[in-house]
Amino acid sequence: MTESLQHPLAQETEHRFKVLVAKPGLDGHDRGVKVVARALRDAGFEVIYTGLFQTPEMIVEAALQEDVDAVALSILSGAHMTIFPRVKALLDEKGAGDVLVTGGGIISDEDARVLCERGIGRLFGPGSPLDDIVAYLRATLAARRAARG
Repeated sequence: MTESLQHPLAQETEHRFKVLVAKPGLDGHDRGVKVVARALRDAGFEVIYTGLFQTPEMIVEAALQEDVDAVALSILSGAHMTIFPRVKALLDEKGAGDVLVTGGGIISDEDARVLCERGIGRLFGPGSPLDDIVAYLRATLAARRAARG
């Protein structure tokens, strides 16, 4: 990455947060997730993109191997009420409950509220400003790191 393409806030980050970006299930629409992955990379995050057709088990295994700070799921298939909680539960079972699970897709406000109550982070819909996603992850991950000491 050249200096001119780097997000100005990336230089303020002392530690590069690591985010695993995944596309679970049989949904093959990956343009949006690739745009988000690139925006995060350009903002100074270390990004691992798993590619299409991942199971929750595959996603969690990759998250553990990469020792990520967050897992960001892109779900457009309508399976968000199953997949987000499953990934969170698997991370909790593996002792990685401190990993933020967030993401986006076509998710109603009511479903997003229920998922939030189950420990899922903020969810972003189509057309969400990339700066909002970057700012959310930067602030949330920094706060989590500070809380851990």
